[in-house]
Amino acid sequence: MDQKTTMEKLQILLPHWIEHNHNHETEFKKWADLARAEGQDPLAELLDKAVASMGETDTILKKALAEIGGPGEGHCHDHHHHHHD
Repeated sequence: MDQKTTMEKLQILLPHWIEHNHNHETEFKKWADLARAEGQDPLAELLDKAVASMGETDTILKKALAEIGGPGEGHCHDHHHHHHD
């Protein structure tokens, strides 16, 4: 059995987390726009803050990935997350 080190696991996990965060950020933006269009500005502003926070998280995760030398060999992202309207 192939035992991966923590660093090898993180080289796989971090790119996944970065992509997953980006997908959520896109969803949050969409829903903020919809809320704003319906006159729910306070809600839209909170969602905008969540988007900004996700952007900060993305930056930190990218720095962590760079710290461990980038994605692992053979990293491919062959699964997708679907979010429903």
